Amino acid sequence: MCEAFERPLLELIAPELEKPVPPEVRSLADEAVRRAGGRTSEGGGIVAVLFYGSCYRDGVVSDGMVDLYLLADRYASLHHGLLSRLTNRLVPPNVYYVQCSYGDRIVRAKYAVLTLDQFARRMQPDCRNPYFWARFAQPTGIVEVDEAAKDRLQQVLVRAIRTLHGHARCLCGNATNAQDRWVGVLQETYRSELRVEKPERAAQIYRSYQSRFDAIDTILASTPIDPSISRSRRLRRCEGKVLSVLRLVKAAFTFSGGADYLVWKIERHSGTTVELSDWQRRHPILAAGPILWRLWRQRIVR
Repeated sequence: MCEAFERPLLELIAPELEKPVPPEVRSLADEAVRRAGGRTSEGGGIVAVLFYGSCYRDGVVSDGMVDLYLLADRYASLHHGLLSRLTNRLVPPNVYYVQCSYGDRIVRAKYAVLTLDQFARRMQPDCRNPYFWARFAQPTGIVEVDEAAKDRLQQVLVRAIRTLHGHARCLCGNATNAQDRWVGVLQETYRSELRVEKPERAAQIYRSYQSRFDAIDTILASTPIDPSISRSRRLRRCEGKVLSVLRLVKAAFTFSGGADYLVWKIERHSGTTVELSDWQRRHPILAAGPILWRLWRQRIVR
């Protein structure tokens, strides 16, 4: 990475990374790390915990679902079986649910687990699926990080920003200003997943961090577009939809309460009420197809 562009990007995102996290989030992170196998130890462990998503952006934790990422140096000592580790290598990340008491209320989170090496590889411009780099090019907080992994983690997050910006310039080449580029590329990343975001969501994210996105656009304006960036929208979307389905199937085995979480997510972002039967809660895999088909026909899932 060219240091001339790396340093100003690091300085730009430093306040985000160092922003103090709410105590509820730290409690959830501690419980998630405990369940995942603990912090760095001989043979592997968690080296970093990231806080991102709507709860980070909105600053509201109590009535939401906190999004956490747990990054391990390797899987050897994590408290997951062989099959779980294998599926995490093939279709990362594995996602789990955690809740804990904080004061007189229950706070909840979903946390993903993968290795720092995996995380870094999926921020590269030749990674066609935006599942990782589109998320972590947006403002992200660090709950904790092992000192030995700190520099690398920061560089990986900068790489995510450069990758998203490269795709924005590639896919939205006709855009005449920074807003059109950023909004356009965020909307395109939503189309590569089973997203329930409203059409204006991308514009809301841009407006919330306009000075940040505009500064990135200025810093990276003269950088060449990486030739490994895929220009195929159709291939990106098809691959992304398939991976989204596979991740949902995996989550049915690892994410306790996943069916209710999916309904909560849909209702929160679309304003549409979805009722689940007891059978659908007991058999989320069998129920997922008909539910998603109905939502797609209603243009709730796009």
